[in-house]
This record gives sequence, C-alpha cells and structure tokens, in this order.
Amino acid sequence: MKSRFTSISKYVAAAALAAVCCLPQQSNAQVKKEEEAPPKGTASLAGVGAKPSKAELAKKNAGEGEDTTATAGNQKTATMQQTTGGNALSAMDRQFMMMAGKDGMKEVHMGQMAVQQGQSPEIKKLGSTIVADHTKANNQLMEIATKRGVKLDVRHKMDKMSKRDMENFDQAWLAMMVNDHQKDIAAYERQAKMGTDPELKAFAKKTLPVLQKHLKLVQAAQKKMGSTATAPRDPSATAASARR
Repeated sequence: MKSRFTSISKYVAAAALAAVCCLPQQSNAQVKKEEEAPPKGTASLAGVGAKPSKAELAKKNAGEGEDTTATAGNQKTATMQQTTGGNALSAMDRQFMMMAGKDGMKEVHMGQMAVQQGQSPEIKKLGSTIVADHTKANNQLMEIATKRGVKLDVRHKMDKMSKRDMENFDQAWLAMMVNDHQKDIAAYERQAKMGTDPELKAFAKKTLPVLQKHLKLVQAAQKKMGSTATAPRDPSATAASARR
C-alpha cells in the first residue's frame, strides 16, 4: 500500500514539473507570433513606417516630375498671355512695328533739321511740332515693342539734300515731308483696319490723325510758299535709273 502511494506521488510531481516547463515555451511562441503579425487593417509594412520598394519610389518620382513640368508649362503660358495679351504678333504686325520705328525716328531727325536749318520761322515751328509729336508716338511704340519682346531697329536712311536743295531748304524739306507722311498714312491706315494685335492696332488708330494733321500743315506751308520743288532723290536710285 505504501509503495503504491509513493508511485502515485511521483507521477503527480512529474506531471506538474512537465506542465511548468512547457508554459514559457508556449508563451514565447505566442509573443513571437503576435510580433510578426501585421496590425489589423494594414496590407503591408509600408503603412507602419517601412521603406517603400524601388518600384514605388520610381512611380512616385515619375508622377512628381509630370506635375512639375505641367506646372512650369502653365506658368510659362500664363506669362506669355499676360505679356502679349494672348496674341502672338503676326507677320503684318511685326512688319508694321519695324517700319513705324524707323520712319518715326526719321521724322524726328528731319524735324530737328528743320529747326536748325530752316530759312523761315514757319518751317522752324513746323519742324518743332513734328519732333514733339513723333517723339511721343515713338515712345508709345517702344512701350508696345518691349511688351511683345521685339527689339526695334530705328536706324534709317536720311534723305540726302544736294547743294541746290540746301539753297532752297524750306521747299525741299516740305517736299520730303509730303512724300514721307503720305507713305506713312497709307501704312497706318492699313494697320488700323487689318492689324491683329489689339494694342498695336489701337496705336495705329491713335497716331493716324497726328500724321494727317502733319500732312495738312506741310501742304498748307508748301502752297503758301508756292513751292514746286520735289523731294530729293536717293543717289543710288538715280544711278540705277541712268544705267537703264
């Protein structure tokens, strides 16, 4: 009987010891399993601070590059529209602008010549008026050209006056002014009707009456002096005509 009790006691003790030894192993395995398991609602480690893959980085960078390019393009377009009023200069507009710049500066210089070398007070006064009016128009044209990014070439060829013309300066000068203003009026009328740039077209319409006023003043002075003189010819044109 005593021997049987002893055997039972040993069996119970062994079972208890085995249970105690197994508990830490089960706990460690459960903790490890919980650590490896991703948080609920998270498909990948990227959501909990892990580094994205190379493919994800490349895709993200490509998307950012497209947005940056689009933004830069939109800004450039907006700047061009603001500068040009939404309209690019046509060939006709550009040609008119260059012609108006050259002829406008030429009229200023011809007016200054009249002020300095005019033989009568009337011619000197008329020259002063032409200088003032064309200087104002030239400044307006220059402002438009700057907005459009156009650099005006105002170099021009002055009409040369012979010794005979200089002896009758007033008559020769008036004849040149008639020819120049008739040509300019035709160009300004064409631009005012057919121009495509709104601001340049408005400039032509605004300046046209000034040119017409100059022509009337010059023709009136010419009639008053009884002048029959014609504008001095370009020597190169004269030589070419002689060769024919």
